[in-house]
Amino acid sequence: MSIEIHSYLNAEDTDVESIPVIDISRLINGTDPEAVAKKIGDVCEHLGFLYIVNHGVSAELMTKVQDYTENFFALPLEEKQKLSIENSGETLRGYIPMFGENVDPEFTQDFKECFDYAAHEEHVSPFFGPNLMPESSLPGFKETMETYHAEMLKLANKLIGAIALSLGLPFDYFYKMQQKPISIQRILHYPPQTGAISREKIGIGEHTDYGFLTILSQDSVGGLQVKNREGQWISAPPIEGSFIVNIGDLVQTYTNDRYISTYHRVINTSGKERYSYPFFMDMDFDAVVEPVATCVSGETPAKYSAYTCGEHKFRRFVDSYEHLQVEKSA
Repeated sequence: MSIEIHSYLNAEDTDVESIPVIDISRLINGTDPEAVAKKIGDVCEHLGFLYIVNHGVSAELMTKVQDYTENFFALPLEEKQKLSIENSGETLRGYIPMFGENVDPEFTQDFKECFDYAAHEEHVSPFFGPNLMPESSLPGFKETMETYHAEMLKLANKLIGAIALSLGLPFDYFYKMQQKPISIQRILHYPPQTGAISREKIGIGEHTDYGFLTILSQDSVGGLQVKNREGQWISAPPIEGSFIVNIGDLVQTYTNDRYISTYHRVINTSGKERYSYPFFMDMDFDAVVEPVATCVSGETPAKYSAYTCGEHKFRRFVDSYEHLQVEKSA
């Protein structure tokens, strides 16, 4: 079937200068974190999206995650629905079916299905609690995915330390507010689209990420688009062995708009199933978010009033999930 894409959804092909690739090995091994931090800061100031390589996460683990992801989404819908995110309450973990989450609800239905989890805990509160796992249908899924979450957490801590250095702050400045951080590991499936494609239904509508930092692995299919500072949509194609890193709304607040949270979206017209693996890293639920001292001056006064990480993020989730809207109005 032919594909007709509305002109609003077109994106320019990307060259290396558009979304830079940064070798972070000297951050990972500690030999020169300041040099890597400077490069990351430069990109955050001008785009907010970058590729990282030499990140220390094994290719073997990534392959296992990819295999389990494809096997999970191949399960019958009734099996996946047993793990519905609606069963987790405010913990917000589990399976999200097609159109179950819409990040740009005014304009777009998201043509995707997801599965969210994090560190397993018994006590239930917003963003914290037990994971819902397909233990009987996919043996080994739980162990592999929780190992991957732990690796992403370690990598995120390094990257967040680099962001602090780039702002003239101590490496552990934000880490002190991340003793029990909100974190979500997500796996995603985007079926291919054909026919007439408009903003009303695409893989995921345009949005900024709600939290501090996102680390994304994507398969070889492509479809991710990023809106640059000139307002132009550009493609963010897969680069083997890399992660894509982007900053979220919390960083924009902390930096008083010095670093801007960047809009992005996904449109899968490849004719193939697309899978991706974003990790979202935030602060502690009660951590206060406000412009840091190095980003405020007489010439650039604070643009934001203080708020807490958890309240901000939960409010954004209420906008995206119908079952939370029902609970709120009940």
